Amino acid sequence: MGTWFTGEVDRYEAATYGDRIAEIYDQWPSGALDPTSAVTLLVELAPGGRALELGVGTGRVALPLAARGVEVVGIDASEEMVAKLRAKPGGAAIDVVIGDFADVAAPGTFDMVYVAFNTFFALLTQDAQIRCLGNVAAKLRDGGRLVLECFVPDMGRFDRHQTTRTTRVTTDEVHLDTSLHDPVAQRIDSAHVVMGARGVALYPVAIRYAWPAELDAMALVAGLVLEHRYADYDRRPFTRDSPAHVSVYRRR
Repeated sequence: MGTWFTGEVDRYEAATYGDRIAEIYDQWPSGALDPTSAVTLLVELAPGGRALELGVGTGRVALPLAARGVEVVGIDASEEMVAKLRAKPGGAAIDVVIGDFADVAAPGTFDMVYVAFNTFFALLTQDAQIRCLGNVAAKLRDGGRLVLECFVPDMGRFDRHQTTRTTRVTTDEVHLDTSLHDPVAQRIDSAHVVMGARGVALYPVAIRYAWPAELDAMALVAGLVLEHRYADYDRRPFTRDSPAHVSVYRRR
């Protein structure tokens, strides 16, 4: 389950989320999501090409994508998450750069850069997000694409800029998700909290969300143009009621 403790949470850094949750990430809802639809679309966008995943984590998408003939390189701040990737079949063949993915500090150029499961929002300022997009554009080959999977912000879930909900109750444990929202910074600081007989385990996560139109504007500044926006990887139409989107940008 990870480290159980009582007391103050350490200062949040780029690797904090991954280092804390790596041990259980593949059993967590986000880590256990079926990547089949994502891989199918990504293969069609870069058949037999070279792809870079920002926030590669434990390789949920990178490994099956590589198995489909795409050369995949990853960037991640968490050495703990990358160690989990390395331990999986085929994981040793994925080149991974340890560092802040805003820098896009992977060697060479790419046919596609992709960021799965809201990971782009792990960049905690608009400046960092714009810097990342600019660096992505510089790494894309002519006609190359950036694929972002992001949620659409839902302000209705907050009451006085905060929310707490119970996600699991057993005879041994209680699981809570708790968040504080700063609408000025567009930042949400959250923690998955697991309370049990052994104590309390915290899995903190901080994000800076952006609306679809804001993402498009930041992409334009970076030299990227929206090509398609879908509701999901199965390319269902994106509508005003869609809770998430998969946006495909092309380098101008």
